[in-house]
Amino acid sequence: MMNLSDHLCFKTYVLSRYLTSLYKTFLDEISLTYPQYLVMLVLWENGSMRITKIGEFLHLDKATLSSLLKRMENNGLLTRVRSSSDERIVQISLTEKGAKLKEKASHIPFAVQDCLGLPKLTKDQLMSNLDDIIIKSKK
Repeated sequence: MMNLSDHLCFKTYVLSRYLTSLYKTFLDEISLTYPQYLVMLVLWENGSMRITKIGEFLHLDKATLSSLLKRMENNGLLTRVRSSSDERIVQISLTEKGAKLKEKASHIPFAVQDCLGLPKLTKDQLMSNLDDIIIKSKK
């Protein structure tokens, strides 16, 4: 078990780096970083929401998200509005520019899957296994 290739952590690390580099190729075309893309996916799917809720979806804390969201706001992709009744609450909403970007990004998941060359059944099994691991990690 002390061989590098026997470690799950190493295999997932290599795969994560590879997947991120594949996404980067396509995300550069629409001027998004990979973390920004993940935020956009959450907002495209769910609409306006609080920072804390985005953090729950992405498994990131508020401090990590804050600077990322600020840069995205500066790029005109979203707005951050503090609650007038509780300044700790920040609502995140897509701008028109951010909403329109969804169409430009719609091909990306298919393009990445094509690059991987995984049959649908293999991809579905992998996704199911990863979901199981993620669920167990939350316990």
